Amino acid sequence: MKIGYARVSTLDQNPTLQIEALEKEGCEKIFIEKGSGSKELPCLLEAIEFARAYDTLVVWKLDRLSRSLKHLITTVNLLGEKKIGLKCITQPLDTTNPTGMLIFHIFGAIAEFEKELIKERTLAGIKSARARGRLGGRPKRLLKNTEDSARHLYKANSPVKDICSTLNISKSSLYRILRAGAPQVAL
Repeated sequence: MKIGYARVSTLDQNPTLQIEALEKEGCEKIFIEKGSGSKELPCLLEAIEFARAYDTLVVWKLDRLSRSLKHLITTVNLLGEKKIGLKCITQPLDTTNPTGMLIFHIFGAIAEFEKELIKERTLAGIKSARARGRLGGRPKRLLKNTEDSARHLYKANSPVKDICSTLNISKSSLYRILRAGAPQVAL
């Protein structure tokens, strides 16, 4: 029996592409996981428990089964102990034979290498942006004296455009400051 396993990393992602591929592959039962591969994968464990000896667990891509080489190898070893095969649709992998096991180890190593390259490039991009003065993240909260100055300038009938350029704030920030400082009227 072929058992399908589909996983998307976030709740707003759609697993339809994976499900259609698994159905086309002939999977009789499909387990769908919504969550990061770095956390517990209850549907994967359920799929493994559901499978019997000589069944095959089918995934769309190896990275849908696991996010780390260590976890991937552990999962394949667990499948092997239970005599459950692993087949990957988009990569020529079928662990029910020795050639498939060799290819599995090669793909696993390449996937881990690619993940590390992405991490390295991301960190280099962040470092480069910081060197150019870009810090990233949410803008810092306005200081109390900036808010007081904004209210004072507004009460002095200074033009909104001038207040914003003087204090280096946006119009929406200025109006938010003014709303926050306005007395609340009870109805």
